[in-house]
Amino acid sequence: MAAENGNSFLLKIGDGGDPVGYSTIAGLRTTQLSVNGAPVAITNKDSGGWRELLSGAGVRSVSVSGAGVFTGSAAELRIKNHALAGEIDAYELSFEGGDKMRGDFLVTRLDYSGDYNGERTYTLSLESSGAVINV
Repeated sequence: MAAENGNSFLLKIGDGGDPVGYSTIAGLRTTQLSVNGAPVAITNKDSGGWRELLSGAGVRSVSVSGAGVFTGSAAELRIKNHALAGEIDAYELSFEGGDKMRGDFLVTRLDYSGDYNGERTYTLSLESSGAVINV
């Protein structure tokens, strides 16, 4: 398998339509995806001293973080409005190989920073709400 470019890992936000259309969040320089799971142990006296886990059980979640240069795009403003209102929206993660993941996410953190003569940057964190699927 060939290595994939990091700049081809895109975070997109839904437009609120039906069907949902997605817009790339402009200015995003770095992104990170974490898939998390909390296993359910079913270890008992017949486990022979080894831990056993129940397949398909437990709480799963996806966390996404990113950082970029603020450009004032419609997608960035939509994220800002959702962060201020605490609203959940549809997001899509797409990868160079053509894989995509979609789900509903809540903006859990949105930070802006900048130097006097420099560009205005932001960092954001998203947490999944409900199932995240491969499409």
